[in-house]
Amino acid sequence: MNIDIFNTPIEFLKGVGPNRAKLLKDQLKIFTYKDLLYTFPYRYVDRTKFHKISSVDSLLTEVQIIGKITNLKEVGIGRKKRLVASLSDNTGTIDLVWFKINKWLIDTIKINQTYIVFGKLNIYNGIRSIPHPDLEIYKGENLKKKSKLIGIYPSTEILIKRGVTNRTMRNLINELLILINKKIYENLPEYIIKKFKLLDRNSAYICIHNPQSSYDLNQSILRLKFEEIFYLQIRLIKKNLIRKEKIKGYSFKSIGKYFDEFYKSILDFDLTNAQKRVIKEIRKDLGDGAQMNRLLQGDVGSGKTIVAFMSALIAIGNGFQVCIMTPTEILSYQHYNKFNEICKLLNINIKIISGSSKASIKKEIINDLKDGKIDLIIGTHALIYDGVQFNNLGLAIIDEQHKFGVAQRSKLWLKNKFPPHVLIMTATPIPRTLAMSVYGDLDMSIIDELPPGRKYIETFHQTDRDRLKLIRFIKNQIHKGKQAYIVYPLIKESEKLDFKDLLDGYESFSRDFPMPEYHISIVHGKMKNDEKENEMKRFIENKTQILVSTTVIEVGVDVPNATVMVIESAERFGLSQLHQLRGRVGRGSDKSFCFLVTGHKKTKESIMRMETMVSTNDGFIIAEKDLEIRGPGNLMGTQQSGEIPFKITNLIKDNELIIKVRLLVSTILKKDPNLQNKENYIISKNLKNIFDKKEIWEYIS
Repeated sequence: MNIDIFNTPIEFLKGVGPNRAKLLKDQLKIFTYKDLLYTFPYRYVDRTKFHKISSVDSLLTEVQIIGKITNLKEVGIGRKKRLVASLSDNTGTIDLVWFKINKWLIDTIKINQTYIVFGKLNIYNGIRSIPHPDLEIYKGENLKKKSKLIGIYPSTEILIKRGVTNRTMRNLINELLILINKKIYENLPEYIIKKFKLLDRNSAYICIHNPQSSYDLNQSILRLKFEEIFYLQIRLIKKNLIRKEKIKGYSFKSIGKYFDEFYKSILDFDLTNAQKRVIKEIRKDLGDGAQMNRLLQGDVGSGKTIVAFMSALIAIGNGFQVCIMTPTEILSYQHYNKFNEICKLLNINIKIISGSSKASIKKEIINDLKDGKIDLIIGTHALIYDGVQFNNLGLAIIDEQHKFGVAQRSKLWLKNKFPPHVLIMTATPIPRTLAMSVYGDLDMSIIDELPPGRKYIETFHQTDRDRLKLIRFIKNQIHKGKQAYIVYPLIKESEKLDFKDLLDGYESFSRDFPMPEYHISIVHGKMKNDEKENEMKRFIENKTQILVSTTVIEVGVDVPNATVMVIESAERFGLSQLHQLRGRVGRGSDKSFCFLVTGHKKTKESIMRMETMVSTNDGFIIAEKDLEIRGPGNLMGTQQSGEIPFKITNLIKDNELIIKVRLLVSTILKKDPNLQNKENYIISKNLKNIFDKKEIWEYIS
């Protein structure tokens, strides 16, 4: 594109001016010509058909009529005041209604003027009307000029009130299209356009705003989606290649004595084939000499933690330090307690640091880290405090990566003389297309196999009316020697939200499960760390049979004896979180159960979430459904990485196209990694400034 014209401030476009420009900036974030061009219609209506007023009936949703306005009056008083115009043709009369009256509107409408009127039909008590119609003065010739499909653009109540209607938006865009016609330069090589039979770029942008047919519209949409996906994937994959080329990593020459001893003498179960495959992938990265930046994902209970620990043993065996950063103290202590005994057997010095660690302990740990006396350290955000410095950090493992921002994770790079290898873990399975579009610059390992013995967790959705049955069921499980989690979304009562809170729930369950027969623990984020640890320890040791908690137990907590998970006010949780919470049970050899307890008032989305949870235990299916329900903008990882820069591509509907284009990009970069071939010059030209002046930490995704 011609940079000068497309970066022109929007106020310079004919028909805009300073006042309307401010509206467009405030309401639609349109600042330049380019922003306006990229404001695509969100739907299209067929404006080729015209109806006679007498033939307009309830079967029609949108109608277009040619008629004369014969009357205009204000009706009602106060807030119910509205503007009503009578539209007539030779078959009858229908009302046009505006519920927001303003002087601009009254001055615009002319009595006895013939208009083309378009809008949604409304029938109330048998009376037909068209609320807030689109009006255009009928001139006869404008019927021939009219496109067959008319785009409907995003709008707001303020824009409509200030006279910026859909017709106004179309007029502004048409002015822009006249200015830029033939100036939208091609950005894809000719061989790609021919191979995929794509529309040229200039035509695509004009056609998406003024399509002459459904076929033309589909061709323009395909072209714009293709280039959008293509350049995102080029950036991601090339970013990965550049990182590997520019950022050299420590080379771990051997697998090391610690890994070897652990695998042969201490590991008391067989790894799954998926775990073995992933360890090989990580091992290869660690020995290649390029800095590893790998995303490790897998479903709840798939065994990511042991893979991460064995990766740590490789680094330690090669004389380097390792850190594991977690989002919560509970998860940090869970890892520490799990690895501590093994580290003692292997003579590895392991420590833990958190925000609540005593100042004297922190000082000692910081000194020992700097002196290289600590081999493995586990901690929360405390690991990235300014005072923490490593002697030779070789591997940084980040657990539950979506809980940390890019800038936070990048601070680990600055704790060392040389960038460490990075292993990013997530227990939230990521849909394939989302992974390609958000984490496409990372190497990816997926543990897609659960260990033998993991049982299917039966999941039930119920309301409060079934509570007595639920109490009886939990008591039955406890009498069999089992334990239960009860999870609440809130700590304190909320006046605005009618949901049960943790403290009320604790009191209620204390009445249903009285001492001395039953014992209950309580854990939430506002407790002191030693209090949380004590309560968790009691539950782990089966000194309490019920753990009432908030979502602080969402990840990492591993109590094989717990067989019941009750999630109160389950409609408050997203699918990902519900799946994580359910994964706290089913960790032993006994059958486990999850109960999703909701109120009677549920949204359509919350009903879909409950149905999905009841129907499957597969985290990847759940992730796909979550993407479908919520869209990419709200999912894990996307907020802290920035919204996915798609204006027209749909991650669900365009799944096949995303996969096809990524394969194409991978093939191109494999043959021509620096895009030096003549046929790829156009791609290289468009990418010229993408990686200029990047800070090293920006290569962490």
